[in-house]
Amino acid sequence: MYVVAITGGIGSGKTTVANQFAALGIEVVDADLIAREVVAPGTPALAAITSHFGPEILTEQGLLDRRVLRERIFSDQAAKSWLNALLHPIIRSEMLRQCAAVSSPYCLLVVPLLVENRLTELADRVLVMADRVLVIDVDEATQIERTCHRDGVSREQAQAILASQASRSERLAMADDVLDNQSGTTETIRARILALHETYLAFASQQAPQV
Repeated sequence: MYVVAITGGIGSGKTTVANQFAALGIEVVDADLIAREVVAPGTPALAAITSHFGPEILTEQGLLDRRVLRERIFSDQAAKSWLNALLHPIIRSEMLRQCAAVSSPYCLLVVPLLVENRLTELADRVLVMADRVLVIDVDEATQIERTCHRDGVSREQAQAILASQASRSERLAMADDVLDNQSGTTETIRARILALHETYLAFASQQAPQV
């Protein structure tokens, strides 16, 4: 399976772009969704997390309380390492399983924080899985404007979120391909997506085993 990893900062339009690839018949695997699914109620991972951190790590509904978990691992490197050691292999295994099950010519693997997590084992494994990395690119002013409008947060909050993520230059340094998702009309951007789609179809065809 030919895998294209797609990433970008907050407000860059990753989901919109991924949806347009999906409309072209390309199956999408979402790493964020998988990360939530593997800790859903009843999963072995959630049971292990609860045993390790205690029942206070759960909400009243029995869901993983992500806010509490973030607070527990924020200043505890040992706890963070334990959590990563538990979850990263599970997440990677599920990503591989879903990518292998794809029937479209290539697979789009959405990994929002690929660059931010570039020093983690999971990011290394994703990069090994991916044949190409596509970065969705917009300038910081556009990111802030879109985030404020979409999430209803203040400009200061949007700037704080942006500051916690990788810089635009760091993200672009990891890219095999860059999609300008800012300049031009909607049709112009769609044409760029179509051009990338045709490129990936050609790459996937070259990689496919000959019968």
